[in-house]
Amino acid sequence: MSYKFLEHATDAIIEVTAQNLNEAFTQAGLAVVDTTLDIKSVKEEEERYIAVAGSTLDYLLFDWLEAVIYQLITEGFAICRFSVKITKEESYTLEATVYGEQIDLKKHHFKVEIKAPTFHEMEIKQNDEIYMKFLLDL
Repeated sequence: MSYKFLEHATDAIIEVTAQNLNEAFTQAGLAVVDTTLDIKSVKEEEERYIAVAGSTLDYLLFDWLEAVIYQLITEGFAICRFSVKITKEESYTLEATVYGEQIDLKKHHFKVEIKAPTFHEMEIKQNDEIYMKFLLDL
């Protein structure tokens, strides 16, 4: 399971590969944090709960990315670890516990602010492994 950043002139395009949806969405969350700040400098001092739902995996991913960005940018909470559980009944539900600490600009190297996720270039494929691609508007 991993994520990587693809070349783009003004935004961040991220590719994720994982064995299952829980791992894929965990990697997507880590990639969002890594886009914003130096994730290696974040300590596990506090935990928070995030829940999102979506009628499709695309909508679930979009809402998940928005929720992680909200924690980072609006709440000022730097995340270093995710525990994600996705279930599907009539729609998809994602419940996560995230671990981290309040952002301290003296400690956490701030890279760039993410404005929002987008549906543009979003892709999710489920075969032997999960493949996701998404764009973050910077």
